[in-house]
Amino acid sequence: MIRRIDLRTDPGTDPGGPAEGAVQSAVPRAEFDVDAAVEVVRPICEDVRERGEPAVAEYSARFDGVEQTDLAVPRAALTEALAALDPAVRAGLEESIRRLRATCAAELESDVVTDLGPGARVTHRLVPMQRVGLYVPGGIAPLVSSVLMNVVPAQVAGVGSIALTSSPQKAHGGLPHPTILAACELLGVEEVYAVGGAQAIAMFAYGAGPCRPVDLVTGPGNIYTVAAKRLLKSVVGIDSEAGPTEIAILADETAEASFVAADLISQSEHDPMAGSVLVTPSERLAEETEAELDKQVSLTRHAERIRTSLGGRQSAIVLVDDLEQGLEVVNGYAAEHLEIQTADPERWAARVRNAGAVFVGPFTPVSLGDYCAGSNHVLPTAGCACHSSGLSVRSFLKAVHVVSYTREALDEVAHHVVALAEAEDLPGHGAAVRARFAPTGAPDEPTA
Repeated sequence: MIRRIDLRTDPGTDPGGPAEGAVQSAVPRAEFDVDAAVEVVRPICEDVRERGEPAVAEYSARFDGVEQTDLAVPRAALTEALAALDPAVRAGLEESIRRLRATCAAELESDVVTDLGPGARVTHRLVPMQRVGLYVPGGIAPLVSSVLMNVVPAQVAGVGSIALTSSPQKAHGGLPHPTILAACELLGVEEVYAVGGAQAIAMFAYGAGPCRPVDLVTGPGNIYTVAAKRLLKSVVGIDSEAGPTEIAILADETAEASFVAADLISQSEHDPMAGSVLVTPSERLAEETEAELDKQVSLTRHAERIRTSLGGRQSAIVLVDDLEQGLEVVNGYAAEHLEIQTADPERWAARVRNAGAVFVGPFTPVSLGDYCAGSNHVLPTAGCACHSSGLSVRSFLKAVHVVSYTREALDEVAHHVVALAEAEDLPGHGAAVRARFAPTGAPDEPTA
């Protein structure tokens, strides 16, 4: 069901070990050709820019099989969805919101004031976005948890205007899934749209019907949603280009194979293109995990989807010489989710440099992070964890430097400004400083 990649050194034939770079790129990812998808969505986005709401409605009819007269979800549909919500699901959502709101509040930063001398001050100020558009997938599964993961940090950041969209569902009268609507009501999000795919991203970027343009679009989606974000990122800010979900597990002989297999399956359940990777120096754990996968997959609801994912080029059991080499593999892979199941997981977790989120120990599965850990599950994929972070309060804030100098403070550095301006052949820059020290407004030399 799942292939093996053996990176162990063979003393008889390969005393030098794997070739340089082979360890870091040991596991390929699923093919995800965003460039090709950009050309597919380009005419859709351009049509939405030119025609607005009628174009969006036509694409909903074509792709979702839903005829729409209004893109906006009626207020009554939100209240009805929450009233009909299973009490157990509501309790789970409320606890998830409570935990996520607590960690988001802890992330809020105060202004940082630096006094560089008498009367010379620079303030680093974080300012919330004015308006954001949040995308929640509703295709293979109604990801209600993504409502929380997008909305809560935006609210805690202080965003003034929040709009949310999710695909219209033919089975639910052309509205998004009712659990998604219930979560919106629970969080107080009133501006909700029944739009999915590339047309939803274009709606947020350009505005369409009742939806005004936004400053930032966040949230995961399918390849066409990702392609639209790439195409329109010069028009609107985006959080990331999220590809198929992925998990890597760094484990040794102390790991419980049934736990490891269950966690690999949990990510494969998302998408046939999801990546599930075990990195271990223990051949016994590899064999036991393979046996557990065979046993557990047959008992799952989405067995065909999971088998496709586990059997794909993006999934593997990687055998390494030791945990040091294993750490090199997982840092090179830069997984969206990384679990550490070893004898001393905290020590190895402290040395991880590239991961969207790290889950430490046998009782911290990725599925906890998907719902109730208090962490955010909107994370960088496709190796982007080597340079990007997951969604957080900071994603919805802009950093602004506020500079305040008195005449005396400017006088102290004016000659430096003039010298550097002349070095760059921009004499007007220096003249703008000199003008402030001329009594009649004519250029004059500062005293310093």
